[in-house]
Amino acid sequence: MTSRQSRRRFLKATAGAVSAAFLPTRGVLAASSVGEKVRVAVIGCGGQGTSTHVPPCLREQLVALVDPDPKRIAAALKKAESVEKTFDATKVKTFSDYRKMFDSMQKDIDAVSIATPNHHHAPPALIAMKLGKGVYVEKPMSHDIHEARLMAEYAKKYKVASQMGNQGHSGDGWKVFCEYIWAGAIGQVHTVYTWTDRANGGVGPRPPTLPVPEGLDWDSWIGPAPYRDYHKDLHPHEWHGWHDFGNGSLGNMACHIMDGAHWALKLGAPTSIEVEDQIGGSDERYGLSTRIRWDFPAREGMCPVKVYWYDGIKPGVIDPGQGDVIGSVGKLARNRPELVWQLEKNFGRNFGGDGSMYIGTKGIMVAGCYGGGPRIIPEEAHKAFPKPAETIPRWKGSHHANFFWAIREGKPADSDFSVASKLMEMIHLGWVAVRTGVGKKLLWDGNKFTDPVEANNYLSREYRKGWEV
Repeated sequence: MTSRQSRRRFLKATAGAVSAAFLPTRGVLAASSVGEKVRVAVIGCGGQGTSTHVPPCLREQLVALVDPDPKRIAAALKKAESVEKTFDATKVKTFSDYRKMFDSMQKDIDAVSIATPNHHHAPPALIAMKLGKGVYVEKPMSHDIHEARLMAEYAKKYKVASQMGNQGHSGDGWKVFCEYIWAGAIGQVHTVYTWTDRANGGVGPRPPTLPVPEGLDWDSWIGPAPYRDYHKDLHPHEWHGWHDFGNGSLGNMACHIMDGAHWALKLGAPTSIEVEDQIGGSDERYGLSTRIRWDFPAREGMCPVKVYWYDGIKPGVIDPGQGDVIGSVGKLARNRPELVWQLEKNFGRNFGGDGSMYIGTKGIMVAGCYGGGPRIIPEEAHKAFPKPAETIPRWKGSHHANFFWAIREGKPADSDFSVASKLMEMIHLGWVAVRTGVGKKLLWDGNKFTDPVEANNYLSREYRKGWEV
């Protein structure tokens, strides 16, 4: 696909269409009055789907499970039986292909909860929204910017409840953090460091082809992605590290860790993005460690800010928390900003494997993965600053419960797609920079890359025949 074709496709006002076979039926907002349970289909029964999605959906009415691996469905049913002793597995329909589920059950579901690999996030979400069903989808909500924008458009057009699975956005942590920043706790923030020790990537070529595991519907697992033979380091979890299926450590964790920066600093479109350093990776897979920088202009009374992302592991001073040797790479340390290591040493505290640090004109703040424990450092400075007024409404309950509340009340969930899609745009720009290469500064005008224009090819993707959106 040429750069011109990619931009035209990305900028088109109404890009693509769900198959005409999926016609709107019962609207989700009309389906669940007060006291009536929401009928939910869980799409994707891997570790996250089974542990995080199945239990809250059981509190409503779990009516279907979808996964191309029957072993995953069996595990999800076993989990359901352990959570709810009166659970009747015979009343739950199972499918290996969500398209068949929608064909068969579009009148029998009110919402879907999606926990598939990233390349399958948008297609079932778009089908569901066109049918008037609510959609909860794991982070990242999409595989690229085009999908994020289209999903936000569909949620608005079809008036359905939506939620991305970045739980911190409905918790107290980031809300408290925002209130501190907006109260001027550390002055004007000019530099942000975010990091994770996740290493969703690798080195070397694609492994050799292997037989497809018994029972696995490999064609459905591949879905909209370019077809490839089965090999190790894909199913059930390692797909995160491959461009065609995941978004690396950035896609896996930044929706949690960078949420505070995006929210508190009111980050819109950056002017440039650049991968400053990377270890490992290839044309097909993400690296073992990456450092990315976004440059944002002044906005809403806030000064320009540089936002950095560090992920994975790298050769260096041994970090006792990581062990002496990992694979063949040798002695490794968590890939984090040098300032974080220095402050840990100076203040005798551990800022964790996932976190963020904000440098302002009057001080420094830190926060955990989901916004937990936001603090001014040193501790004496935190205690000296008056606790800000509570200006952001609090939600007392789970992130899934917030989604089901949105369905019943006809109100936006805390991380509905109008909010989540904007966070995703920032994160996906980093993903495009990774695909473009180390040391190549990308200039962004808010809608397209002006230099290099070839980067626009990564704003959207081609879908395998039969899986178009």
